[in-house]
Amino acid sequence: MTDEAKNKRELWAQFEVECKACWKCPLSEGRTHVVVGRGCPETAKVLFIGEGPGKEEDLTGKAFVGAGGKLLDLLLRGLRFSEADYYIANIVKCRPPNNRDPSDAEMQACLPWLRWQVKSIAPKIIVCLGRIAAAQIMDKNFMLIKQRGIWLKKADFDILATWHPAAVLRNPGKKITWFDDLVKVKTLLNGETQDSD
Repeated sequence: MTDEAKNKRELWAQFEVECKACWKCPLSEGRTHVVVGRGCPETAKVLFIGEGPGKEEDLTGKAFVGAGGKLLDLLLRGLRFSEADYYIANIVKCRPPNNRDPSDAEMQACLPWLRWQVKSIAPKIIVCLGRIAAAQIMDKNFMLIKQRGIWLKKADFDILATWHPAAVLRNPGKKITWFDDLVKVKTLLNGETQDSD
């Protein structure tokens, strides 16, 4: 391991300790665990960003391990993503009660943690999973129904929004467009040109 890689790993470990000790918003009061994320921050070229932890995530402290996460993992394996290719995080790191949408104040309190993750990982591609992530990362007026699957170039990132896997579970009719969107991500990751819809 190079000195740079060792330093990055140490900084990430320190970040996780600080993040897990966060009490910046009321969501911290009802959590079981802070859910920092999962994946390979050292090598990830794709950063998936969801809304927030659900029940299973809160119980385990791991991101996207419930039914939606399992569906996402299945598709990523099917498209031959390596586990070294990606990292999965959320806008908020603590579960909102009853899986409600996080409030603006809660998201603003938590966003510095996500910004640190983005800076540290330095992904090539950011994929927003669902409307809340897209509104925070891409545009506050983002309309997922009309704008999903369309690439946006922002700073050094290629950003695309698609359905949250939980939405696909609720509405299986979204599977085809969700699959198509992640094919676009894999294509760009492989260095091929990708046209938007």
